[in-house]
Amino acid sequence: MSQPLVEVPVADVVVFGGTGDLAVRKLLPALYLRDRDGQLPAETRILATSRAGLDDDGYRDKVRGELMRFVASEELEDDVVERFLARLAHTSLDIADPDGWEELGARLDDPERVRVFYLAISPGLFGTVSARLAEHGLVTEQSRLVLEKPIGHDLASAQEINDAVGAVFAEHQIFRIDHYLGKESVQNLLVTRFANTFLEPLWNATAIDHVQITASETLGVGGRGGYYDGSGALRDMVQNHLLQLLCLVAMEPPTYVGHETVRDEKLKVLQALRPITGADVDQQVVAGQYVAGLVDGAAAAAYAEEAGRPDSRTETFVAIRAEVANWRWAGVPFYLRTGKRLDRRASEIVIQFKDVPHPMFPAAEGTSEPNRLVIQLQPEEGMRLHLTAKEPGPGGIRLRPVSLDLSYTSAFTERSPEAYERLLMDVVRGNPQLFMRRDEVEAAWRWVEPIHEHWTRTAAKPRRYPAGTSGPYAATTLVERDGRQWHEHE
Repeated sequence: MSQPLVEVPVADVVVFGGTGDLAVRKLLPALYLRDRDGQLPAETRILATSRAGLDDDGYRDKVRGELMRFVASEELEDDVVERFLARLAHTSLDIADPDGWEELGARLDDPERVRVFYLAISPGLFGTVSARLAEHGLVTEQSRLVLEKPIGHDLASAQEINDAVGAVFAEHQIFRIDHYLGKESVQNLLVTRFANTFLEPLWNATAIDHVQITASETLGVGGRGGYYDGSGALRDMVQNHLLQLLCLVAMEPPTYVGHETVRDEKLKVLQALRPITGADVDQQVVAGQYVAGLVDGAAAAAYAEEAGRPDSRTETFVAIRAEVANWRWAGVPFYLRTGKRLDRRASEIVIQFKDVPHPMFPAAEGTSEPNRLVIQLQPEEGMRLHLTAKEPGPGGIRLRPVSLDLSYTSAFTERSPEAYERLLMDVVRGNPQLFMRRDEVEAAWRWVEPIHEHWTRTAAKPRRYPAGTSGPYAATTLVERDGRQWHEHE
């Protein structure tokens, strides 16, 4: 049975950077699919801005072609495509130019509608756009501002951006988006923890040995070399995606799941992270950079070649041993790793439980392995609980590892909305639960920044690893020092 749609109010969705990569690959396909599923009211409009010099018809023609590329053919319906294209309009606008905003203002002719300003542009322009919107009287009580990561490149720049947008928009109007939080499996983590009585009593240092959070990619930087070389894996992935996942694993149960209660608990986790500073960085953090190798049987160039920076010290891989210094998690390491040009594309959370305290089957064949809960975020979403069972048959006890699998695709036959679909509708509804609050963003930067400062101060060079491998060997050593090993995909 299909899940009933939650209504959203009529909105004007304004996409700054409406011809850019994010808009055409993610935002417009997501809005099209929400339209196809009947969630967009008939009056909802999508207004794009860019410097492309397109009129409305030219923009619609462009989007028509992009939908063919980025929406599965079976999801495209001619009548829905035409209905969706009719919602679109384009305004040519140079954000840095104070002139030219009158046309956008004339299109936004109903102040009672929800206004979503989605900034699919460089973070350096977030403050400028906010100021221009205020100057032209386009910010109403029903306005929302969506900010894509990264929110700055360090704590000071994040605070500067937050100050600039905060001078125009109230905090409850600002939606800092992290698409990982819109994934079905990530949201289901809260339900798994707090709606099942058998897990929560075990969700602590008494029963859990350690936690692993992995986000690995087979792709390199491609055409993003210019951006990526000024960022790196620590700031591009750890500061937002991985720390947000850590927060959902480690947070205390909120009184109820509400707009702010979940974000309050996530903030406490970030504040409880044990700082990694100075020489501790060398012991608890591994940075790597890929060199030439083979990925899926094809030759892959080195990062330095792709980025055009032969002397680059930018890390494309990071592994961290983190600790949450509170009562629940004292002594439990959280191992984080992320990287590009690795041997597999996967994002997952592994909850490794402790071994049984006493071996009750000493004469049994086989081994008893510690229980493990694996939450898969991509490429497929699902959960797998690893147990030890008796293999059927006579002649004694033979122990065998087995798993209980939950595949969302198999268990729920209805198409599950993609992350951007869900998050965009939450913005229109004004629900901030799956978005980062200012204090969360800045707390994450406070924890990450000393690691990057140490690398800069010591001129540390990332360890090299061949493309198509699991990363530098030092990352393996990082966990083996604790008598553990990385979980690899079955």
